Amino acid sequence: MITASGNLWQAAHGRSVKLDGRGLIMAIVNATPDSFSDGGRFVTVEQAVRYALNCVEDGAHIVDIGGESTRPGAASVSDTEEQDRVLPVIERLSRETDALISVDTYRSSTARLAVEAGAHIVNDVFGLQKDAAMADVVATSGAGLCIMHTGREREKLEDVIADQFAFLNHSLVIADAAGIMRDHIVLDPGFGFAKDVGENVALMSRFDELLAFGLPILAGTSRKRFIGALTGREAAADRDVGTAATTTLLRLAGAVIFRVHNVSMTKDALAVADAVLEDKKRQEARA
Repeated sequence: MITASGNLWQAAHGRSVKLDGRGLIMAIVNATPDSFSDGGRFVTVEQAVRYALNCVEDGAHIVDIGGESTRPGAASVSDTEEQDRVLPVIERLSRETDALISVDTYRSSTARLAVEAGAHIVNDVFGLQKDAAMADVVATSGAGLCIMHTGREREKLEDVIADQFAFLNHSLVIADAAGIMRDHIVLDPGFGFAKDVGENVALMSRFDELLAFGLPILAGTSRKRFIGALTGREAAADRDVGTAATTTLLRLAGAVIFRVHNVSMTKDALAVADAVLEDKKRQEARA
């Protein structure tokens, strides 16, 4: 294992993210026509850039730019089409904001070009296990890396946490072999990715078990179908209150970064959760 000290998430272009004391927000910006919640809203560069900047103004620390929908049943796109969607947005944002920029892709070619265009972080929904060249691209570029767990395209273990450890440990072996330092890595348990309602609830209730990895954890529950199933909200856009509830629960359980659609509501939820965590810290210091 390649280790590093400190409480910073290191990223490309000499940037880093402080991971002490408060929950951080990663805003979802889908430059796609078919994403499950906001598909078609930001299909032009101007629309995507304007929305991303609004998210930063609302309190986002990171903007995550995606060019292919990852909803169940979505059609895949070519490398070129994905890059045509995300690279102009990243190039513009790199000039217009100091917020960190993440690219949501499992393709090494897109990741490499995105970092060259100004992205700081690579968010891989297949956790380095889809494209064999991805780990080397991350290592050589110095990008921050989000390794996400997925149940897609493989057989899962019956126990939801055991499956997390099996998949994510394999991803970490790949990262170590490529020379990716651990202070460049954040883990994401992949809520909703080939997980049914019960599995998602179990993942929330047992979330603190994932802290055994010793790495920062990102939670991406925003507007997912399991929230709709739990709340009875059929439309994705009506699931923000449920998302805020999961944000609060998961922040108290140890999650650090939250990938969301509604930045302002998440900011409020985190303000409450962080206040509780700070009070707990004070109580422990007095004990």
